[in-house]
Amino acid sequence: MYHILVSDPMSEEGLLPLLENNEVNIVKRHVDEEAELEKFDALLVRSGTTVTEEIIKKMPNLKIIARAGVGVDNIDIEAATKNGVVVVNAPDGNTISTCEHTFAMIASLARNIPQATKSIKDGKWNRKAFLGVELNGKTLGIVGFGRIGSELAKRARSFNMSLLVFDPFLTKERAEKSGVTLASLDEVLEQSDIITVHTPLTKETKGLLGFENIKKTKPGVLLINCARGGIIDEEALLHYLKEGHVAGAALDVFVTEPPADHPLLELDNVIATPHIAASTKEAQLNVASQVSEEVLQFLQGKPIKNSINLPTLSKELYQKIAPYYELTKKMGSILSQCMQKPVQEIDLSYAGEITELETSFITRSLLAGFLKPRVDTGVNEVNAPTIAKERGISYGEKHTSNTQGYSNIVEAVAIGEDSSFNLSATYVKEYGPRIVNINGFDIDFNPQGNLLYIQHFDKPGVIGRVGQILGEHEVNIATMQVGRKEAGGEAIMMLTFDDTLGEELVSALKNIDDIVSVKKIEL
Repeated sequence: MYHILVSDPMSEEGLLPLLENNEVNIVKRHVDEEAELEKFDALLVRSGTTVTEEIIKKMPNLKIIARAGVGVDNIDIEAATKNGVVVVNAPDGNTISTCEHTFAMIASLARNIPQATKSIKDGKWNRKAFLGVELNGKTLGIVGFGRIGSELAKRARSFNMSLLVFDPFLTKERAEKSGVTLASLDEVLEQSDIITVHTPLTKETKGLLGFENIKKTKPGVLLINCARGGIIDEEALLHYLKEGHVAGAALDVFVTEPPADHPLLELDNVIATPHIAASTKEAQLNVASQVSEEVLQFLQGKPIKNSINLPTLSKELYQKIAPYYELTKKMGSILSQCMQKPVQEIDLSYAGEITELETSFITRSLLAGFLKPRVDTGVNEVNAPTIAKERGISYGEKHTSNTQGYSNIVEAVAIGEDSSFNLSATYVKEYGPRIVNINGFDIDFNPQGNLLYIQHFDKPGVIGRVGQILGEHEVNIATMQVGRKEAGGEAIMMLTFDDTLGEELVSALKNIDDIVSVKKIEL
């Protein structure tokens, strides 16, 4: 008999795969209210339950945690992995719901439907006050082209809309297959009649549509955010709505939720919903049904497809690969942040003692680190290959005998349409992880914290000028490594800092003569 605790309200119909199984005993009670936690094999949650390491330790028989939804921020994944507990989610259960809600918001905003509804319920009949615009022939700008963005494009085409897409990691080939026009962010801003955002909320996308970028949009543009609060800067949006440059906005998400007496809600040309883009009967049924099936499959010893962590690793094997697993995840993140272009292929090679381990998991870790800044859904070592395939990115690994003098070496190269970027790294027990080569430049640094990667020419005064500007901004260098191929030629610097660096400082460094590029890397 399998004992399963359902800690949050879920669709009864969605739980049928479990409820109808004679080998399953279900208890519906919040985890904090259940006294005999040690008996449960599985825990099902939504966003209402936070699964901490403490809870996991109180459930020694726990084998699997299932999140009926996409986000797993409320689950301590690391603690689950260390305790041999599998975590699964339902990554695509609410894609259609969110897409349809976004399109409903677009149509409602274009035709003033909520405002007209309120007016007529107030006893008025003012047809002239709600003159709308047709979607036919309009240009829809989609910022972020993951699952939701691509589904939205399908529906927009049926309304005879032109489609401009900005996604820095979308290849031309995939854009053509999807029937959209790949464009720069500026082109989307300048040419779109309606702009909708569908990116994850990261350091790069926070305030992506702020004072400077909204200024570039067409007068009369409509802005939609059903993704994450903060992608559109709320102060900037308020300013341009009051000014009249932005004709209207539709918001399902806010920086602070609930938004209380937010000034945006006082404007007649703003429509809003309480973060319900994923809230449909079908979506709630889908996510509950998906995780129910996954849990049952897992408990019966059958393969599962939506695991968040490493389901087939024993604790002993995990301990052996853990140092390389963490190293390659950081390598993937560095590759992604330095290669800010669409990537078609990622190749890895292993040499030395690392080849005695299960490198497929280590490869998946690099893929997850690479994809995390690029996609609008949760990415992990298990689903990374699938997401890479969806993005048109192929990958491969090989074992070689060329250790380059190290006991082990990992090489990774990201190949794009017209450029590539490669890294080499090793792990030394006494010193930890080390990056030892970047694009052919020998170097040696620990990949952690706040980094600054500078490409420059090896000329007198360049390093001194960098130090001077950092000093002027009262920024202290923690470590600094340099590399060059020949005197006077191309060279690189890798600096580490205790705190994050401001954009003003980075811009000042880019203006130094003989500096080719400056990239912030945050690990």
